Amino acid sequence: MKVSTTQPFQIIYTILSHEYLGYLFEAFVVQLDAKGELTLLNQNISTKNIREFCEGLTEYQPDENDFKLVKLIDSIQQDAIFKKFGGTKKRTIVDFFLKTYDVQKGDKALQELITDYNERVKAEIMPLLLNKQLFIMGSDGNPVWQKVEVLPEKATVLFHFMRNVDNTHYFPTIKYAGQKVDFQYKNAFIVCEEPAWMILENRLYHFEKDVDGKKLRPFLNKKFIVIPKSIEEDYYRKFVTSIITMFDVYAKGFEIHSENYRCVPVLSISEQKTKSQLVLVDSDSSATEEDTSETQVVLSLAFQYGKYTFRFDSFSASSNVSMEKKGDDYIFHKVKRDLPLEKEKLKVLQNLNMSLKNGKILLPKTEAFSWLQASYPQLIEAGFEISQQVESDGKKYFLGYSKIEVTITEGNDWFDIHTLVKFGDFEIPFLKLRNLILQRKKEFALPNGEIAVIPEVWFTQYSELFAFVEHHHNDGFILKKHHLSLVQDMERDSLATTIMSRKLQKLRDFEEIQEYSVPKGFAGNLRPYQKAGYDWMRFLNDYNFGGCLADDMGLGKTVQTLALLQSQKESGVASPSLLVMPTSLIYNWEAEARKFAPELKVLTYTGTYRDKNIEQFDNYDVILTSYGIVRIDIDILKNYRFHYAILDESQSIKNPSSFITKAVMQLNTRHRLVLTGTPLENSTMDLWSQMTFVNPGLLGTQHFFKNEFQIPIEKKSDELKIQRLYSIIKPFMLRRHKSQVATELPPKIESIHYAKMTELQEKEYEEAKSYYRNLILEHIDTEGMAKSQMVVLQGLTKLRQIANHPRLTDHEYDGDSGKLDDVLEKLETVLEEGHKVLIFSQFVKHLDLFRERLDNEKRRYAYLDGSTYDRQAQVQLFQENDDVKIFLISLKAGGLGLNLTAADYVFILDPWWNPAIEAQAVDRAHRIGQVKTVFTYKFITKNSVEEKILSLQQNKQKLASELITTEEHFVKSLSKDDVIALLE
Repeated sequence: MKVSTTQPFQIIYTILSHEYLGYLFEAFVVQLDAKGELTLLNQNISTKNIREFCEGLTEYQPDENDFKLVKLIDSIQQDAIFKKFGGTKKRTIVDFFLKTYDVQKGDKALQELITDYNERVKAEIMPLLLNKQLFIMGSDGNPVWQKVEVLPEKATVLFHFMRNVDNTHYFPTIKYAGQKVDFQYKNAFIVCEEPAWMILENRLYHFEKDVDGKKLRPFLNKKFIVIPKSIEEDYYRKFVTSIITMFDVYAKGFEIHSENYRCVPVLSISEQKTKSQLVLVDSDSSATEEDTSETQVVLSLAFQYGKYTFRFDSFSASSNVSMEKKGDDYIFHKVKRDLPLEKEKLKVLQNLNMSLKNGKILLPKTEAFSWLQASYPQLIEAGFEISQQVESDGKKYFLGYSKIEVTITEGNDWFDIHTLVKFGDFEIPFLKLRNLILQRKKEFALPNGEIAVIPEVWFTQYSELFAFVEHHHNDGFILKKHHLSLVQDMERDSLATTIMSRKLQKLRDFEEIQEYSVPKGFAGNLRPYQKAGYDWMRFLNDYNFGGCLADDMGLGKTVQTLALLQSQKESGVASPSLLVMPTSLIYNWEAEARKFAPELKVLTYTGTYRDKNIEQFDNYDVILTSYGIVRIDIDILKNYRFHYAILDESQSIKNPSSFITKAVMQLNTRHRLVLTGTPLENSTMDLWSQMTFVNPGLLGTQHFFKNEFQIPIEKKSDELKIQRLYSIIKPFMLRRHKSQVATELPPKIESIHYAKMTELQEKEYEEAKSYYRNLILEHIDTEGMAKSQMVVLQGLTKLRQIANHPRLTDHEYDGDSGKLDDVLEKLETVLEEGHKVLIFSQFVKHLDLFRERLDNEKRRYAYLDGSTYDRQAQVQLFQENDDVKIFLISLKAGGLGLNLTAADYVFILDPWWNPAIEAQAVDRAHRIGQVKTVFTYKFITKNSVEEKILSLQQNKQKLASELITTEEHFVKSLSKDDVIALLE
């Protein structure tokens, strides 16, 4: 080390001239002598060694600015420039600079990049040199050759324009501390361009208003510049105007008027058409592109000063200048701008959630006008003027304040809706606004011809109200009382003022529902949760609301309903109630009615030879019938007024376009109720159909429901829409899970048993898989996924059958099945221990294989599939006969309405697409009355499509409040990649 840190030293900076890079800086430490003067002992410092000089005498150590300066100086040294701009070519520093700066073949673009970079760095260096020791380096490399005085204050520049008859003279003058500086022909040089830093006679100057070096450099060796008369006007308009705008100017031969005005912020609106491409996907999955155009709005911020308007941007100058020519005279109008006030107004917009970039923003039209209308009062209060560019067709938008006020009042049988809609001074009829919103039309003409844009927020906040209200007499509007949740939500969100009774307020909180006495003629004991369900149905009855009792299978929906019907009989109701159900459940309802409500007179309206005289209904309390009979006899049944129409297993009407659904919708009844353990099987449209039956209009039209709920929920997984739908139906759907209420039920233990295919079975499976894989993928490639669903379903079904047993697809197969062997082995163990078992399969042919084995072994069993005539006899056989320990059941035929608590083991022979259906099968045994732990075994063939279906189901499984997959829907949801994964 040349310089000792234990002796006094000084950090100095020196200017040197580089052959290619212009003026650069270097940093040095110089040893001081006993008098504190600089010696010849010096050492160059950089970021690599500067910290060494922090270990010596504290009064000489570098400060924060020294560290910054050294780092910046390092970044513009020639080795740093080579490293940054030299590229990846293998060449030396010398070679790089020679070729880059070659006079004939040099890289001009790269030279400009390097110069711009160096100037930016030097602009950071220069202010840091204030209060530092600065020198000019000598030709011999002496860093302290000539000392430079760094002037602390800024000099001023006055630009002179002297207009003569033939030309104009232009030159600057400089003053420092009030004294004129003679800088021309004095070997002055510009060290930094923007802003200008100039060394004159070993003094470093910098300037007010950040004058750039290009404005001073021409005059270092020139008195003035001459502008010929021939280019005078163009020169004045472009150059002189910009100089007057930014700097101080002395003019002779033309006028400069300095003008002061009040600043007025102006927010202007103009339209802009934007083109976009819309991708249309056909049913065959092919895509086409269509050009579409969309109107957007440009919001621009400007400031009005008198008759002058200036656009705002972040680089605005403190003044704006415009040139006016009168005859041969020039007048420059210099308007001083209030930049602090302009920034304050910009902040007003930011506080109103409007962020402009360079003074403007492009927005969709409805979003722009929604913001304008919502912010209008604050904008006016802040002094803004709002203007718009009138289109060529004369179209002018309403820019004022708009509001909507809704008052909802409880009437006897409905809510009365009163509205006030205003755009400025114009009051708009509610009917007109409602129709516009339902049609998604966002613009309409006001009486004065201006076009009003409906705020986008109104479409989201009031679309449900407008969809559900009904036109009443005297031009009034009403809302049915089952839309209570909508009314309460609007009140909570301050979208409406509501007036309703406290009794109605309680509807949404089941805890506040009053208790009702159990009818005296009811012969059973209601469990606490069943009593709560009965109270809920009674409460709905009091308000003439329909409801959906959606308790889990086995929790006693039948018992709760019979208690309700008995209460209606005891209250003096004369009209009978109609119960509609699958044919297989009629016997169960007859038996339950005899047991729990023996006083009810029950008529079974079924059979080919039924008496179609509806007058006979007058003699009964309850009419039991099937969905099929209602579909056939609806023209007769719709003419009778029932007290209740109750649909059991109401998922039967999930399809709105089915004949059964259309038939039950025509029933004439005072009250409506549906019962189901699976209100959602396929899609949210299942809900629409069932809830529309119990409370017509609750979920709007099918078209409205599809767009408002089904598509957002199923296609976009929109959580807000899920919550909104739940909020609407919540008061009218009561759903309890067994885990919540039937705490006395024993545990339910589920296990998956993986079976290995036999060698011959695996050979059959692999051959079929290869065949269907090629067939399906070829079909998808040629027809598209949408048109390949049938062949996909066919192939997957064949593979699932072979995974069970190849004999399900090939009668001549004489080999074994790994699954069949495993099931029989497990069955033998279960029977030896004295248990009873339910065996479910969705394939009747699969059950036939077990029947064949059991018949050969002379084992007794009960059997049920869709063709079984006397279902109840088979149920009683299994429930009451200790010798019958096996019940073979088709999953589709035996998943509903059976009470099989004698079983404590359940075998699921093949995985069903819908886990909820499997759960219902298990619930045949795990229901009220069961006292033993229920063990469920699901048999899955290893390395087969069954195993992959389980995995895929987990990935596609929705929340309980969303979709429950059916076979058809599951296949529709498969992508090509999913199919490939299943067939691997």
